[in-house]
Amino acid sequence: MERLIAITGGIGSGKSVVSRIVSAMGYPVYDCDTQARRLMDRSDSIKSAIAELIAPSCIINGEIDRAALSAEVFSSAEKLECLNGIVHGAVREHLAMWSSHPDRATGIRFVETAILYQSGLDAMVDEVWQVDAPEELRIQRVMARNAMSRSQVTDRIKSQDSYIPATIHRRTRLIINDGDAAVLPQVERLIDELA
Repeated sequence: MERLIAITGGIGSGKSVVSRIVSAMGYPVYDCDTQARRLMDRSDSIKSAIAELIAPSCIINGEIDRAALSAEVFSSAEKLECLNGIVHGAVREHLAMWSSHPDRATGIRFVETAILYQSGLDAMVDEVWQVDAPEELRIQRVMARNAMSRSQVTDRIKSQDSYIPATIHRRTRLIINDGDAAVLPQVERLIDELA
């Protein structure tokens, strides 16, 4: 039986660590951030919509100025919602195509996303692995990793955490990545439960 499992959590929670673990175990992982960037870079209609609906300064010589786009959307909830509306449909369509090719080895595929519910991907998955870490630890991780200021990180956290779904996915599992709890045994236990 084919299954699609979401690995989700806010910025700095450690969802990429979990994704790398399951990938190293031989499971295919669809990284929504990477795929969204690729889709945005290749689609003239997405670029036009960004220029028209968010800010013309976000597109320079036909290319997306990522710093300008980030500055626009992470300082305005309305613009972030607009960008999400532009990109999410393309990502859902691409993910559906990717996940329609069965993985004969395991029958299990994963999708990594920070905004599972906002993007509508929760309706496409069979199970959710929620990766969680204390906010201060998340802030420190992202500041060190991305050379971002504290306020930039907290703006991203607020924008991601501002959406609270009416109901969470019926099959949600929690992975704690607080620096004390070992992540690998938690992932191995969840994989064993899938068998």
